[in-house]
Amino acid sequence: MKIGLEVHCQLLTQTKLFCRCPNRVAKEPNTLTCDYCTGLPGSKPRLNATAVEYALKIGLALDCSFPKETFFSRKSYFYPDMGKNFQITQYEIPIAKDGFLNVNGKKIRITRIQVEEDPARMVHAGTITHADYVLVDYNRSGVPLCEIVTAPDFSSPKEARVFLQELSSILEYLGVYDSNTEGSMRVDANISVAETRVEVKNISGFKDVEKALQYEIIRQQNLIKRGQSVARETRAWDAPAGVTRSLRMKEGEDEYGYIFEPDLPFITTESAASLKKALPEFAHQKVQRYKKEFGIAKELSEAITSEPNLAKMFEQVVKEIDSQFAAKWFAGNILKTLNFNNLKINDTLIKAENIVMLLRRIREGKTTERTADLILRDLVELSEKGQEASDLKLVEKLINIAPQRIFDPKALEPVVKEVLNENPKAIVDYKSGKKEALNFLVGAVMKKTEGRGDSETIRKLLTKYLA
Repeated sequence: MKIGLEVHCQLLTQTKLFCRCPNRVAKEPNTLTCDYCTGLPGSKPRLNATAVEYALKIGLALDCSFPKETFFSRKSYFYPDMGKNFQITQYEIPIAKDGFLNVNGKKIRITRIQVEEDPARMVHAGTITHADYVLVDYNRSGVPLCEIVTAPDFSSPKEARVFLQELSSILEYLGVYDSNTEGSMRVDANISVAETRVEVKNISGFKDVEKALQYEIIRQQNLIKRGQSVARETRAWDAPAGVTRSLRMKEGEDEYGYIFEPDLPFITTESAASLKKALPEFAHQKVQRYKKEFGIAKELSEAITSEPNLAKMFEQVVKEIDSQFAAKWFAGNILKTLNFNNLKINDTLIKAENIVMLLRRIREGKTTERTADLILRDLVELSEKGQEASDLKLVEKLINIAPQRIFDPKALEPVVKEVLNENPKAIVDYKSGKKEALNFLVGAVMKKTEGRGDSETIRKLLTKYLA
């Protein structure tokens, strides 16, 4: 079995690759277009230098080598999503090649990285293979793409998914790509169980790539078992149905009729050397530093560094809060709340000082972790409503109106006695040597105090009465 990926990433430039149209998402179709986007006769491309710089950064991050100079070519094909009937891309000499990315200790080779323009977006009315009619939105036409092509080095669909997650993290740390934008990363997956290669086009979502490959493995294996041949074709991933469907027979490179693009200049890669000095610290490097500098476990560090802005906020918070305690909160409570709301920390108005105040109150025993968790959820909800959470008085108010922690043994004793009376079996279990029975009783007291009781005080009282 061989699996290789062609990853298309939309670059986060202000304008499109070959014109001055804004590079952003628009609600209305065909509103961010010009004569070049729609392929009108006589329109000429003008190269976006920032897109080239971003591609060089990606090549550096993936340990690629660079040619002294490269150029663009025309890839000819006739389809409604490309108004001028050819796509400007790179073929003969890509902007970078021969790199790699380590995935769980395994080196996945990067064969080439090239810059090209995105075609328009096609909307099929009907099913993916039998459309009643097709609409075309040229807003996406000309958006700068960086295509990253791997060698067939993957040994499983899961490995392909992990690679895409690692790659996405690198691109976000570089600041060249926004994973929140729909369709910002699309994958063509190539897989052959025997000898014939099948391509599954335009898969969005890392889990969908894994699912599509898993389906293709089973489909091709079943064909071989029945003595049938696997057709060399291009297929589409039907996510709702969980199957791939045949689109067309696979084209060969010679069918595209590549020719040199005469309206664009040659590109030099001399700036790569200076760009290398400005590369950021990536997630895997931060994980190593957090372990050395703070003694934070790998699992916690990987969760914190999964998002660049979350890692940035963590590093601000640990200047004032114990790093181990902060790490558990960032990797657990904060990330859990963000994921539940399908947000990233930068999507909220929460600031580092909010988190510092919250964690400091927990450490001082002025609020419980459960209450702090609820306050965090309130802050996220306020942010979604557009209320600025950087106002420290707002956080102070939320903390002050929250139920306060109960440390006084005299206030907790009646609750402890009540729980013991209600759970005679737990008492027997504890006295017979089952230590988990004590944890059960602590939890029961905490439940009755609505999470306000101090767990250590409760544990001491229970131990005293159970002696």
